[in-house]
Amino acid sequence: MTLGRMGKIDSDKGKGPYPTHFCNVDLDIFSRARLEPLVAAFGDSVFVHYVGPERGMFGAHVALPSYGQSADTLTRDLCRLVARLPPGARRLWNRAKRREFNVGVEAGWEPHSHEIHLEESTIEWVARLGGSIVITTYAPEVAPTKARPTARAGGRKK
Repeated sequence: MTLGRMGKIDSDKGKGPYPTHFCNVDLDIFSRARLEPLVAAFGDSVFVHYVGPERGMFGAHVALPSYGQSADTLTRDLCRLVARLPPGARRLWNRAKRREFNVGVEAGWEPHSHEIHLEESTIEWVARLGGSIVITTYAPEVAPTKARPTARAGGRKK
């Protein structure tokens, strides 16, 4: 039995564990104001994970399609989208309590270490937009194994 894609048990494929890898960069925004107009201003270029009430505030979680791009490239592309927001949407962005560029990594059992590089200019751009960079690591998921039958009390079969 081995770990397959997304770290789940995969006994059919016979492959080893899926390696640690970069997933995507999500843009996570938290505000006291509704964020639907901000998300709408991004247009069809983003995938909307969620927008609405969250933890006593309002949250928006969007991402760009990654298609093998680096964390640095996706972060810069998200910065570009924010920089091009129309004035009303930009005010919502500026008034948000948190603006996080969340770099997602899915952990595997190999390799021993995994690095993601963000250029200095990318980090500066995030800071100029009032954002922060968050790194989220997802543990490999292991599916539960079937429970083994236990011996009955008394230990004798009938």
